[in-house]
Amino acid sequence: MGKMIRHIAVALASIFVAFIASAQSDGVMTQYYEVPTYYNPAAAGETDFVKIRGGSRLQWVGIEKAPKTFLMTADMPVRLFGKRFGIGAVVRQESRGLYSDMAAGIQAGYKFRLLKGEFTIALQAGMVNETFKGSEVYIPGDDDYHQPTDDGIPTSDLTGTSFDMGFGVWYTHKWFYAGLSCTHITSPSIGLTMEGSESTEAQSYEFNVGRTLYFTAGSNIPIKNTLFEVMPSVLVKSDFTFTQAEVTARIRYNKFLSGGIGYRYQDAVSLMLGVDFRNFYLGYSYDYPTSAISRASSGSHEIFAGYKLKLDFSDKNRHRHKSIRIM
Repeated sequence: MGKMIRHIAVALASIFVAFIASAQSDGVMTQYYEVPTYYNPAAAGETDFVKIRGGSRLQWVGIEKAPKTFLMTADMPVRLFGKRFGIGAVVRQESRGLYSDMAAGIQAGYKFRLLKGEFTIALQAGMVNETFKGSEVYIPGDDDYHQPTDDGIPTSDLTGTSFDMGFGVWYTHKWFYAGLSCTHITSPSIGLTMEGSESTEAQSYEFNVGRTLYFTAGSNIPIKNTLFEVMPSVLVKSDFTFTQAEVTARIRYNKFLSGGIGYRYQDAVSLMLGVDFRNFYLGYSYDYPTSAISRASSGSHEIFAGYKLKLDFSDKNRHRHKSIRIM
């Protein structure tokens, strides 16, 4: 297995040094319904809470250098000049093979009432950094296709940073929500240079972050005369070359304990559990691969934790103060 992984790394390096490498850099998240602002900046400020979510994903456990993702999001609604806005921030770090990247962005959206619901139009601006660990490239001595002295294969670590933008539209109704967004709308091209060097010799290495479209939708459906509610959701993503869809069906009891199953087309089936206790949230999901990768991996694990704080936008108690004796 180790030898196979090394050969895969060499193949990745070969593709990378063809002067232009292009990839979809957004990480996979099974609990996408908990971090909607990661996919769509217009989801910021959807509720009257300050919401913070942080989590980590270990993908394809058992495979060396498989993707590992860390994600943190925060968002809240604000009122300015009598209008309602949503603001947020997102940070993601991911490593996969010899590549690693970090992206960070701030989000701002304008909200307005229409069609018995609320629309939000938002932009996200930030940066994306890409790193390639050329120092870890390994070429076996019996490799008939690659030479260790090949100038096209980097043997030093490379890194680069570029400006990044996203755009989204989000609609919230009493019974459902839906959103459409595009990340990396500028399709940033990252020129990679040797770490700690300003040399122009490495400028021929380039990494293109491809645009990705997302469609998200879901609903909370209460079951009459019970404390249960059904929470279906769907996520469809496309980078204009590859399209993938996943559906999730969860049930929540008394707004406290939730569980469900999901399916990512031609990739994995998922089980998830979640607990809401007062203002805290804890969620876990497990993916079992349905593709041939199941021969090498036992699956993927993902955990999220979060906190939310209620905001009061009413004028009712604006001038009322508590006595410090009872605070």
